[in-house]
Amino acid sequence: MSNKIIGTLAIDLGNTNTVLAFQSEKGNDPFLIEIRNITSKPGVVPTAIWYEPESNRSAIGTEAINLMNQKNEARYFYSNFKRLIGNPFEKANSKQLSPEESGKKFFRILWSNLPSNLIIKRLVLTSPIDTYKKYRDWLIEICDGLSIEEIALVDEPTAAGIGTNVPFGSKIMVFDIGGSTIDLNIVKIEGGEGKAAPIAELLRFNSEDVSNISRQKLRCAEIISKAGCKIGGKDIDRWIASHFIPSFEDERNIIIAEKLKCKLSAQGIKSEQKFTEYFYIDKTNKKAYSYTKKEIEAILISNKLFNLLETLLKNLLNQARGKDCKLTDLYSIILVGGGTQIPIIRDWIANRMPDLLIQYPPPIESVALGALLLTPGVKIKDILNKSLLIRLLNKRDKKHFWHPIFFRGQTWPTEQPYELILQASKDGQKRFEIIIGELKEVSDFEVVFEEGIPKVSESQASERIIYWDIDPIEIELNQPASLGEDCLKLSFSINDESYLNLICKDFKNKNIGIFNIGSVL
Repeated sequence: MSNKIIGTLAIDLGNTNTVLAFQSEKGNDPFLIEIRNITSKPGVVPTAIWYEPESNRSAIGTEAINLMNQKNEARYFYSNFKRLIGNPFEKANSKQLSPEESGKKFFRILWSNLPSNLIIKRLVLTSPIDTYKKYRDWLIEICDGLSIEEIALVDEPTAAGIGTNVPFGSKIMVFDIGGSTIDLNIVKIEGGEGKAAPIAELLRFNSEDVSNISRQKLRCAEIISKAGCKIGGKDIDRWIASHFIPSFEDERNIIIAEKLKCKLSAQGIKSEQKFTEYFYIDKTNKKAYSYTKKEIEAILISNKLFNLLETLLKNLLNQARGKDCKLTDLYSIILVGGGTQIPIIRDWIANRMPDLLIQYPPPIESVALGALLLTPGVKIKDILNKSLLIRLLNKRDKKHFWHPIFFRGQTWPTEQPYELILQASKDGQKRFEIIIGELKEVSDFEVVFEEGIPKVSESQASERIIYWDIDPIEIELNQPASLGEDCLKLSFSINDESYLNLICKDFKNKNIGIFNIGSVL
């Protein structure tokens, strides 16, 4: 990696780990960034900071953890701050740095240590969906002064869904067991059924701040239900360490327990297979302890982890039912977070919801990689101020009706065409007319007198369909069609110059015509 690489950097700031992924603008596969003394493995930075105000000494990631272990001092160690940023419901411990200050210092140190060969043209950041607005404001503040042409923001559930190829418009369950929390969400990904696909929100474009003026505004996943608690992977590590050494609590034993947990999460480990690990029994001495995968799983059961998961899942599904969403409505369950790597937890999820597709993306880096997919070539998009429709004939009622093509509020240029199949409305039909209209919200005004003074009063808004002032597009078939026969495939799109385009094909996939219908402005 000696050559300069221009591209997009994705930063997924997590409560336990922060992920760094980079995508070259030449279209090569994304890769995870490694930083000496900071990343614990490629792309993964422990979300922790060491800050000594007296000397102004700061360190992040693995270096911060090492300093805490070496000095056996937690006073200068900050972690678990990400979930508190923009969250009015949880209170932070009273320390020198607030959660926002901890996050800002972490981010700035991380930025200053990025590999010098990376030329970052675009930065994409992720945000929790439930604190999006305040968290977004904090991100805008910490990015102030960065010399980046483009900065974009995506919400975490959408990024996770895109990273696992979830169809737009789908409802999914995101099952996230991180280091400090368990979070279950049922969300609906934007898009589908002719509606606009999810897009990143631009905070900066062409080096200009557009966070307050961009027409490309927030389009998060819709939260249907959520449940969570402050139990996570670090607590599992403590359970394991306490099981072996109940009388001596030491941060080093918790790190050993975490390695043990990760070892037993590997595929192909047999339940009765024996392993040995050395734990500290005091400040200087270690003792060997033997264990099996089955014994470690028993620790999770005895600490009532699965009772907790059952309660959280029931609460999640009860909330969803209140919004008319059932388990069978879900496209899939997406497992994220390191805790979902533990085989007994995966088995519990699969057995508890056996009929649902379970997707296993890379548990830690999936959100960052999904964020990259959402921003391959971000640009400001305009928004339709009216809905576009096509006039069709209902064969049964023999009446015309208007069918939507694109909706008011949808962005353009469009990324995917809207496709429609036309059938013959009578035997022997050979000719079709394409008529386009637009649905506008219309307000009527009237003059009223109040105490003798004339005032303009706006009546209730109504909707009206307006024909486009163009000749209908006439399409001729090569052969007459029978009543109800599929005849034409129509693909509508809006290009960069605001024009509605139509590609028309027959059912042998032969092009009949390409039409520039008119401007959507």
